[in-house]
Amino acid sequence: MASGQGRVLELAVLGSLHETPLHGYELRKRLNALLGMFRAFSYGSLYPCLKSLLEQGLIAEERPTEAVGGRSKIVYKLTADGKERLQDLLTQAGPSAWEDESFGVHFAFFRHTEAEVRLRILEGRRSRLEERLDSVRTALARTRERLDSYTLELQRHGLEGVEREVRWLNELIATERRASQEPAKDTSSDE
Repeated sequence: MASGQGRVLELAVLGSLHETPLHGYELRKRLNALLGMFRAFSYGSLYPCLKSLLEQGLIAEERPTEAVGGRSKIVYKLTADGKERLQDLLTQAGPSAWEDESFGVHFAFFRHTEAEVRLRILEGRRSRLEERLDSVRTALARTRERLDSYTLELQRHGLEGVEREVRWLNELIATERRASQEPAKDTSSDE
């Protein structure tokens, strides 16, 4: 799984199997529900990923004893190596984690991600979007008089969406920072 898209799918599959063992159809349904309209995974990409993860020993197959419709479905589950690989993927907070294609997948598994890594990913995503806003605003200012009203409206709609995401990220970052500054609750004196 060397490509960026492959790593995103690998993270999505390992993260989903960390929750519970699943067969292929359930896994695809869960991935599509988890990631919504932002990322739909086809069987054409899911099954080669599963095969690769099996070959690497990151997941294992189980065949339930009871057959469904006369045929038993293969259930995939995470192995110990798969849990380690998932943790490795969840600690990666570089530029690939905040790009459009992978940010949503990383965000979906933030509950399994350390606070410091979450904060780096959120700040990186915000920075990337702020750069995008600057370049779109500059381009729009140069070409405004040459664009028709519909294209201008489309540009405005896109800008508003990115501005809204930046505001959302600012709120998340503030929440993460507040949580990291709160003193750890000492439960040893609760007797």
